[in-house]
Amino acid sequence: MELTGSHWIYLIGTCVIIVTMLCRQNVVVPAILMTFFVGWLYSGSFVFGLQTIFQASLTAAAELFNIFLIIAIMTALLHSLKEIGTDEQMIAPFQKVMKNGHLSYWLLAIVTFLISLFFWPTPAVPLVGAILIPVAIKAGLPPVGAGVAIALAGQGMALSSDYVIKIAPMLTATSANISVGEVADRALLLSLVTGTVAISLAYFMIRKLIKYPSQKHLTAWEDLGEDEDELIDKEKQRLTRNTRHSKLFAVLVPLSFLTIVVYMVLAQFSASITTLEGGTGAALIGGTAVLLLIAASSVYQFKKTFSNVSNHLVKGFLFAFRAMGPVIPIAGFFFIGSEELSAKVFSVENPENAPSFLFDLVQAGQQIIPESAFLAAFGILIIGMVTGLDGSGFSGLPLVGSLAGALSETVGVDAATLAAIGQMGSIWVGGGTLIAWSSLVAVAGFAKVPVMDLVRKCFLPVILGLVIATCFALLFL
Repeated sequence: MELTGSHWIYLIGTCVIIVTMLCRQNVVVPAILMTFFVGWLYSGSFVFGLQTIFQASLTAAAELFNIFLIIAIMTALLHSLKEIGTDEQMIAPFQKVMKNGHLSYWLLAIVTFLISLFFWPTPAVPLVGAILIPVAIKAGLPPVGAGVAIALAGQGMALSSDYVIKIAPMLTATSANISVGEVADRALLLSLVTGTVAISLAYFMIRKLIKYPSQKHLTAWEDLGEDEDELIDKEKQRLTRNTRHSKLFAVLVPLSFLTIVVYMVLAQFSASITTLEGGTGAALIGGTAVLLLIAASSVYQFKKTFSNVSNHLVKGFLFAFRAMGPVIPIAGFFFIGSEELSAKVFSVENPENAPSFLFDLVQAGQQIIPESAFLAAFGILIIGMVTGLDGSGFSGLPLVGSLAGALSETVGVDAATLAAIGQMGSIWVGGGTLIAWSSLVAVAGFAKVPVMDLVRKCFLPVILGLVIATCFALLFL
């Protein structure tokens, strides 16, 4: 693969953004500028470079809008439930179990892992976020702690193995020309090692931030991102709530989401029920939430149902874009590193003719991996992590699978083990623990924390977890 000047500019831009992130600075401006330079150098046109800034952000917005939409809908539903007092009624039963912030952290991680293992994190996040995060906040767990627990357990540990649905192992194993079951088994074991290390280390990092249980924590968290007029209106609503209706919806809302969970479980084991995967599961949750929003708004002030629903949705979208909007131009830069997405940015009709800056750089660098089991394993891990920078996690799996199949005999390591290591690197990074422009934005949205704060809190635990898991694979697999 011959690297061009635009490849090197893309590499420089990636390094600049990573260093800026490590320095705890906002990376929006570097991402925009480097997008411009890549577009300019790729096309040779200054005007095209300017257009690339807009087209990259537009493509990113289209790809991420499903996440923004589910955040907006669930936020709107929560606003309507607060009006009738259901928010307090709904979390009361969970308080008997989640008695403090320490216990809440581990319960959030366990519940998220179990749901995500069967249905992927996309539908799991709104389910856990809407019902359990408020309980954890009231119990004393800081919002960033709730976000970390959900991200590491769902986007990290559950998705990296994908043991039930098996999309990830299939992509990796097919490229390596080996059994899907072999890769899946090893990936599950390595995901548990990585997750145990990451979740445990993250807990010790945030344990000093955990406070004593108090309603004040929940009230302050609910008021995040709202202006003074909204807070005054909320206080008035608290004085005029209908207890009968609040109790009704306190049962109806969890029961509705529980029904969805049961449906998803049955779909996994029954051929007569359509299986819900990824976006379809989130769509079912989103549609259900909209109907619950209309119902909750109508019982509070029936004559104002139409306007109330509209106002709640507006507040939901305002919150989603206020919190997650800066992610769009950052995602735009990394999306031009993917062949499929760069075709949309650069208006190339055939994606095969579009540039693939990120993957071209990785393929060019794979030649320098020495013939050593230790270096090969960590080389594939790093390559997987780099391919995850596009925010997908799955797009790099064919590459790491191919490398695993090619290197296994030479370095004396089982191909399935190398493939599972690469799968860990790609999905733990790109699936939603270290990349701000991935589905991690949904976790940050429901936890009401800046997405970059989650990235920083997850960084060291995830890196250490991946290193230990890779060493474990070399020693025992």
